[in-house]
Amino acid sequence: MGSSLQLGITKIGDLLRHNKITLDQNGKEIGSIALTIPNYQRPYKWTSKNAIQLLDDILEAKNQNKETYRVGTLILHKDSDKYNIVDGQQRTITFSLLLKALGESEVDFLNQSMTYNPHNQRNIPNNYLSLKRRIQNMADEREKKDLKEYVENNCELITVITDSISDAFQFFDSQNARGKKLYPHDLLKAYHLREMADLDIVETERIVKEWEDLPQQELALLFSDYLYRVKEWTKGNWAWELTEQNIHKFKGITRKDNHPFAQFFKGAFSFAESMNRSAMPFVSGTRNLKPFQLDTPIIAGKPFFEFAKHYFEILRDIKNNDKYEGYFINGNEIVKTLDLRTYKNGVGNRITRLLFDTTILLYVDRFCPEKPYKADLEMLEQFVVCAFIWAYSLRAQYVNLGWLSAQNYIMGNPEVLNSFNLYKTIADSDSPLSLLGTLSEKLVSLPLVKIKAKTDNLDAINDDQIHLNYLHFFKSYKFLDLL
Repeated sequence: MGSSLQLGITKIGDLLRHNKITLDQNGKEIGSIALTIPNYQRPYKWTSKNAIQLLDDILEAKNQNKETYRVGTLILHKDSDKYNIVDGQQRTITFSLLLKALGESEVDFLNQSMTYNPHNQRNIPNNYLSLKRRIQNMADEREKKDLKEYVENNCELITVITDSISDAFQFFDSQNARGKKLYPHDLLKAYHLREMADLDIVETERIVKEWEDLPQQELALLFSDYLYRVKEWTKGNWAWELTEQNIHKFKGITRKDNHPFAQFFKGAFSFAESMNRSAMPFVSGTRNLKPFQLDTPIIAGKPFFEFAKHYFEILRDIKNNDKYEGYFINGNEIVKTLDLRTYKNGVGNRITRLLFDTTILLYVDRFCPEKPYKADLEMLEQFVVCAFIWAYSLRAQYVNLGWLSAQNYIMGNPEVLNSFNLYKTIADSDSPLSLLGTLSEKLVSLPLVKIKAKTDNLDAINDDQIHLNYLHFFKSYKFLDLL
């Protein structure tokens, strides 16, 4: 006997207040839906940040007068009179907490025990209190009533119900398989396209085509490995992985934001755009103004796509050491050595090179115009030496280097020489001269006793003038204590 399958759509109010699915595929109501969280379900891991983000998305949909706001898929396994949640638990719990925070006393789903693990014990009460505080601060009683009605009647879930547990998990796996193809930058693309709703369709298509013409794997790495980490490290935070839970860092300031903080950055962006489109740079002989900075907020919508393309091209330039191409790194001897295959293999080498590249990216962003003069490049070359000594001091002091040690190094590890937050040092500097002066005081020589890397071939070079050991540059720049 085959398994049965029911597809449907349900309003949040029908599901959580009246225990029913609004309509199945035949246009009929499904009643007596007793939602249950089975023992095999993962914990409730949404934090208050995720809960508030859901509330903000609902408010945005409501303010845009969206008649229907689809909030995801709910996969249920019908087991006797119970409906076990296979997928959609995080949103279902959060919507239940939201209704409770909006004053709804009868949410049967919350009556079951959910305290069997520490994630639930912490996140459920925290998220409820965060939602309640946010609602109290933003709305009067009439607005709360309107919001509650919108959540109950306009927010909808697509539902899949089957009496076969294997079919339920097959649906779950297919949902996840599709989800894995969406990088965080894909989610950002969708978000910022929504912010461009009033833009001319031809212009929108042009922007989307430029985005999609970029190598998507490289674009994903730009956001996850470079931009996200630089944003965190400049603020003195640890940086692990860019996920859908923290992509809000790239959502930025919208056209509706009108507080002074937002107005300042929108004004700065608009001024740079206006100046660059005018004849002023040509007439005055000045250079174009950069409308972006890595450690400042993004402007949502069209500027986001320009931001991504801007840093994609700068990073590509920095990583290309061709002597005749690009503006920034051209035939640099240190980079020639680091480009050897031996220094590209292994986790520790890749981490160190990432630190090196990201510090140069931040320096170029802060202090180099798009088309630098000779003086700009001379200062950059001095910084490249400092960035190399800083990043590869870490590599030299570890046999096996992992992300935990690297993050400790950035945050400041007193047991490792030259351990300090170079990203924050760059962000706190007003000029290249002040930065280089600070680094001349901070960076110290490495004694041989502290070095765990191989110290042979310090003087050996090949026919291409590429040094076989990166420690050669520690020696030549007087950062290696041989005594």
